[in-house]
Amino acid sequence: MSDPNAISAVLCIRDEEEQLADCLRTVGFADEIVVVLDRSTDSSKAIAEQFGARIVEGVYDREGDRRHAGIDAAQGPWIFEIDADERVTDALSAEILRAVAGSTADRHLIPVDNFIGKRLVRYGWGASFGKGAYAGLFRKGTKQWGKQRVHPKLILTGTAGERLQSPLQHYVDRNISEMIQRLDRYTTLRARDLRETWAAKGGSDETLRHNVFRIFGRFYKCYWRRKGYREGGMGFLIAAMAGLYPVISYLKATLEDE
Repeated sequence: MSDPNAISAVLCIRDEEEQLADCLRTVGFADEIVVVLDRSTDSSKAIAEQFGARIVEGVYDREGDRRHAGIDAAQGPWIFEIDADERVTDALSAEILRAVAGSTADRHLIPVDNFIGKRLVRYGWGASFGKGAYAGLFRKGTKQWGKQRVHPKLILTGTAGERLQSPLQHYVDRNISEMIQRLDRYTTLRARDLRETWAAKGGSDETLRHNVFRIFGRFYKCYWRRKGYREGGMGFLIAAMAGLYPVISYLKATLEDE
């Protein structure tokens, strides 16, 4: 694309037919849509094609590889990353267009409103369990995803611009049961990353004691510093899951096989 302000909306999914159309309807402001299909077997491809999306299909065991498949396929100089469980409001789309038109920076943070079911949960997110904001709008080539299977590390280059004000709507889980299932899924992937790292190093530099102590630090960060207490029981639950994430991952890595 020759337009220096052109935006490519990039979406990486696997079997998201239930919510994909609702997401894609909100990214009509973008100059193109790129959808990465990771081993999808449902009607996600047909839905993406209805919205004129550029389709990339493949098998991706690592989150970073999946993300870069979409970024590499994008033709716009600006990338907007979004997931199937997220929605762009009219206010946010207008702000994104204004930011790109006048920005001299390389990236912009986008705030996030997280929902559990229909409940907006504003406080307590973080420590690898939810996000309060993310570098979702950036110039191509300035954001590098790591090789981890879950929560890959980010390398950001260039200059940071102003944080946008209008939040992205993120429908994290439908209920507490889905939150627990997500914790189980994330810790399994993290355990695989740990085993791989230990094999490359020739041994583990982590201990059970260290990870047990991390429970308290991570809980404090989410419940007090990020004000999870303002959400009542839901804030306590989020902080507890954030605290348990490292120790459960460690136990799976040490006590289970693949």
